[in-house]
Amino acid sequence: CPCPLPHGDCSLSRLLSLLLTARRTLEICLFAFSSPQLGCAVRLLHRRGVRVRIVTDAQYMGLQGSQIGLLRLAGIQVRHDQESGYMHHKFAIVDRRMVITGSLNWTTQAIQNNRENVLVMEDAEYVKPFLDEFERIWEEYNPINYTFF
Repeated sequence: CPCPLPHGDCSLSRLLSLLLTARRTLEICLFAFSSPQLGCAVRLLHRRGVRVRIVTDAQYMGLQGSQIGLLRLAGIQVRHDQESGYMHHKFAIVDRRMVITGSLNWTTQAIQNNRENVLVMEDAEYVKPFLDEFERIWEEYNPINYTFF
């Protein structure tokens, strides 16, 4: 495969493999998202027809290196907080059947240098609370609800 994604067995390739199993939906709720490889995978899923929705932190998404702008340009729906404090969640839900969560921000720094953890669960009992939280935040961060000063 000539794509720029890693092909060896490493934490990043395992995470990419899990994400790329998405066939219908991918919900992502992340504080930081600057990994080009993960951004490429998300755009690829979107091009394949997977409905991708992203919730992120407003302060982080504008920083140099953030993938959020590229994802928006690709036509992916993105919503962000509008309050003080951080939207600090770190999870993804694949096809409403698998949740990927843990301390990992989707950044090159975190992937290459930090001590991080990632937990993958496919039990509906554990996936449902994450789905519920994503939907709650998605509605809360609807731009219709924004207040302007």
